[in-house]
Amino acid sequence: MMPMKKNIIIRGIGGFYDVLTFDNKIIRCRLRGKLRLTESRILVGDWVVISYINDKEGVIEEILPRKNQLIRPAIANIDQAVIVLSFTAPKPDLLLLDRLLVLINAAELEPVICINKSDLCNEGLDLADNIRVYQDIGYRLVITSTVDNTGIKELKELLNEKVSTFVGPSGVGKSSLLNSIVSGLKLPIGAISTKLQRGKHTTRQVELISLPCGGLVADTPGFSQLSLTGLAMEDLQKYFPEIWSTAHNCKFRGCLHHKEPDCAVMKEVSLGNVSKHRYENYLALMSELKV
Repeated sequence: MMPMKKNIIIRGIGGFYDVLTFDNKIIRCRLRGKLRLTESRILVGDWVVISYINDKEGVIEEILPRKNQLIRPAIANIDQAVIVLSFTAPKPDLLLLDRLLVLINAAELEPVICINKSDLCNEGLDLADNIRVYQDIGYRLVITSTVDNTGIKELKELLNEKVSTFVGPSGVGKSSLLNSIVSGLKLPIGAISTKLQRGKHTTRQVELISLPCGGLVADTPGFSQLSLTGLAMEDLQKYFPEIWSTAHNCKFRGCLHHKEPDCAVMKEVSLGNVSKHRYENYLALMSELKV
């Protein structure tokens, strides 16, 4: 377990909060009365000041300022977000991946892309090329399987000494990956609906888990849709690095790379230098922001 510089909430249970202290003790705490009146929401990951009742119980006296937070999953003060998709069962949703990358980058977090279930991969070259695009752009990408332990060591190294959250739809193997990383953890694993090819939710709440390699990681409830509410349409391109780096060559300042003449981005797409599926996903997300 990594030494914490601050006391951090690792789980909430029925009005009580388990706090991992800076000296690696877990203390079950309740909120001081004034905090119940003034704090609108306490999040897993919050840094706190506590007073001790005894060696196992305490009181949260103060919530310290957050460096960041995510709304869904609801968690604070994290260093990186690991987006977990699977090669198949369920099939990867690349629009969801791009949506998550936008939200994670907008929150100023480091993203890691994890493609799980490589032992089931028989999708062919197109899928492999679409995934390789993200590595070419500069995102950290790890391919994993909990069946043959492919990539598990590499994933552990990426989690080392950091506070991370796993995000992604249900059924992609987030809990299975954590079970492989933390011996004896035994998180429940859900089945895949053969009709809908969607995972069943097995994780019910956000909880930070201590890792033997150092660091903390959140196993979070799965989801399939996230809103871009609050993001300005003209800012969307900043979170597509290959589009943003090309945008300065467009003829018109403020080009949104949709129907404008002499658009350098559209030219690079036609030449194959910017991924077509990434560009189409950019347009799909931009259309949401127009509403």
